[in-house]
Amino acid sequence: MLKVKKASNKHVHSPFTIHPMKLQFWSVGKAHEPYVKEGVELFTKRISHYYPVEWNIIPTPKNTAMLSEMDLKKKEGETILSFLQKDDYLVLLDERGKLLKSEELANFIQQRANDSVKKIVFLIGGAFGVSEEVTKRANYKWSLSPLVFPHQLVRLILAEQIYRACSIIKNEKYHHT
Repeated sequence: MLKVKKASNKHVHSPFTIHPMKLQFWSVGKAHEPYVKEGVELFTKRISHYYPVEWNIIPTPKNTAMLSEMDLKKKEGETILSFLQKDDYLVLLDERGKLLKSEELANFIQQRANDSVKKIVFLIGGAFGVSEEVTKRANYKWSLSPLVFPHQLVRLILAEQIYRACSIIKNEKYHHT
């Protein structure tokens, strides 16, 4: 797994502090395209004021042109599952997932923190989606929209929406209802 961006973590850890929940954004594919990179970095940095956060880009398997859609999803799925830890809370971005309003997303994140989840992984699958094994492993399936977006654009939307949710949790002015 290629680590693209790790925002600095300014949280102080001592034996008496509660370690904050970590957020990770995983995406199968290529590095951020220039047209989304600046925005992704901006919102990721803003999120880091609330939670430790990082992006992990999972490269597509070699010789993808020679693989069937099913074999490609299976190989990508094996890689994804090998990176997941047992306690990771996996949120799969899926067009068939649940649609959430911004306030509902904020509540969702806050509830995971209240439940002492150590790490939430938001996963953007490959071009053909994810394997059945990854879908079964997902703790939650979330749809950003009934529309289909390019994967690169989904990265930017995801980062912005998580930042928006964080600002709602803290009752800050970024989100206006």
